Amino acid sequence: MNKSSDITVIGAVPEGADDPEAAARAVREMFTSIAPRYDLLNHLLSFNVDRMWWRRTARRFAAVLSQPDANVLDLCCGTGDMTFALLRQAGKSSGRILGADFSHAMLQRASAKSAGTSLRWIEADALRLPFSSERFDLVTTAFGFRNLADYDAGLREIVRVLRPEGECGILDFAEPPGFVGSVYRTYFKRVLPVIGTVISGVRGPYAYLPSSVEHFPGPAEMLERMRAAGFREVSWTPYTFGIAGLYCGRK
Repeated sequence: MNKSSDITVIGAVPEGADDPEAAARAVREMFTSIAPRYDLLNHLLSFNVDRMWWRRTARRFAAVLSQPDANVLDLCCGTGDMTFALLRQAGKSSGRILGADFSHAMLQRASAKSAGTSLRWIEADALRLPFSSERFDLVTTAFGFRNLADYDAGLREIVRVLRPEGECGILDFAEPPGFVGSVYRTYFKRVLPVIGTVISGVRGPYAYLPSSVEHFPGPAEMLERMRAAGFREVSWTPYTFGIAGLYCGRK
């Protein structure tokens, strides 16, 4: 992404939010407002490619998920699609998978979808997780990390709750270069907000989405932030021409 070197990116900046607490409150309110149509819009606006991204991310951590005693946290889980992908990848493993989000409305939908499974859900702020240190073998987050009010604090909190050698996977949008990037930006900034607003009946969240991606640090900067937070073996793998990508790191 093209970011001026004199701009310090701290975290998400929804319109009208002038401090981290206001930003977090605005993000929670936005996602609560679109919870009823969230799954439909995710699949529709991504042309169902999002399902492939979740599956691919889960496969990346197959070794951890296959461990019978693995503790896994899916952070900023929303309605749980990434969490379900982790469960499917784990198969018959008896590991424990927990989804966490600070939107009660999102978790209500996740809970309704997970009836009959071993998945568990907890309402929690990603910047102040209610877990002891060194608890999880794997922490993932899909399309939620970008919305944190403080990216570095979020990374440090992930490091804190990971066990030594624990792994982290952050799946999020990016801005691809070249012709694909030009087409993508046109769709993302002009088409997607209109469709999202019409179907959800709420304007704010889908107007915020393109700006949140533009504001999010690019791969090189994110990898440096991960190193600074305490990760090693950091990497970024682009998905679908770089429209999205997976950041990985080990504590």
